[in-house]
Amino acid sequence: MSASSSDPRFAGGRKPPSKGITLSWADPKLRAIVWQVVIVGLVAGAIWYLVSNTAANLAQRRIATGFAFLGRTAAIPIGEHLIPYDPSVNTYGRAVVIGILNTLKVAVVGIILTTILGTAIGIAQLSRNWLLAKLSAAYVEFLRDIPVLLQLLFWYTLVQTLPVVRQAWNPLPGVFISNRGLRVPELVWHAAHTWALVAFLIGAALTFALNRRATRAQEATGVRPRVWPAALALLVGLPLLVWAAMGAPFTLDMPARRGFNFQGGGLLSPEYVALLVGLVLYTSTYAAENVRTGILSVPTGQWEAAAALGLRRGTVLRQVVLPQALRVIIPPMTSTYLGITKNSSLAVAIGFQDVVSIVNTILNQTGQAIEGIALIMAVYLSISLGISLFMNWYNARIALVER
Repeated sequence: MSASSSDPRFAGGRKPPSKGITLSWADPKLRAIVWQVVIVGLVAGAIWYLVSNTAANLAQRRIATGFAFLGRTAAIPIGEHLIPYDPSVNTYGRAVVIGILNTLKVAVVGIILTTILGTAIGIAQLSRNWLLAKLSAAYVEFLRDIPVLLQLLFWYTLVQTLPVVRQAWNPLPGVFISNRGLRVPELVWHAAHTWALVAFLIGAALTFALNRRATRAQEATGVRPRVWPAALALLVGLPLLVWAAMGAPFTLDMPARRGFNFQGGGLLSPEYVALLVGLVLYTSTYAAENVRTGILSVPTGQWEAAAALGLRRGTVLRQVVLPQALRVIIPPMTSTYLGITKNSSLAVAIGFQDVVSIVNTILNQTGQAIEGIALIMAVYLSISLGISLFMNWYNARIALVER
């Protein structure tokens, strides 16, 4: 074969056939796009059908829609509220806000107490003291096997058996325990307290900045500057200085018996106490198991190495083991915190007016059940996402970073 016949330049200018766009079901990209379009279309169609069908049925029954009812006068008595509330003046919207605050009051305090109690019980299960370890294990096994609703009803019934107002227990001056709840002295809030709180928050932010600066200095030089004198001045001295500069007001509203009830002071209602005790005792069993498994996940060599340095067992637990165990404890602890928040909706069973109880009353009065249920879902979704975001941030902060 000659060179002229084998050289493609002399092949009469023929070009290879161009590849056009071909649609083939064998192409995985095409199949993925088609299935995604089909699924999105089905979901959109289902939503459109549900919305249109619901709107048609509501219109047929002449039921109003929308959230305009939140601006109407509530006329709902609420016995426990963190902000001022008058049912003859305030609106449904303010009543919902009070319900959200009541839910947060249970969730935040419950999470703090659950963390403290669960950590103590989890550590106690691994104690060398045989009796303490067995009692802690029995606590966990017993309480977590009883439905939380039954526990709430038990504690509420138990609180109702406390003495009446005239025979209330008075363990400390100004503290009364009765079937009406727990009455304690309450601080009368002044503008000086508000500004002192603002000063404390500013001091906390500055202390955080100083601590980060000290950490960077330690990484660069190996020597960590002392932060605690400045932190003490910012967190204690600055608020006290602001409070003293504004007259240092300090007045306690002391509770006193008046007929068949108390007047003055702060109140922790029987419903709130029963709800908080029941949720904390139940949820702390799961927190205790998280702590126990987290500690057991730390290699035994860490204990032995620290003991070889002459460190006491308590110091080893605080300084060596728990910081490493947190990486195992935090992820399941997030679910525990979400559980105590969502289980707070059981407050309706014992008469505590949280957001579920108040919104249920509102939808019974207005008939707008869809909007009411949507409000409840939005509240719990927001709280749960907030907890999850914070815990994920903290989990990423304490995670091991390879260098």
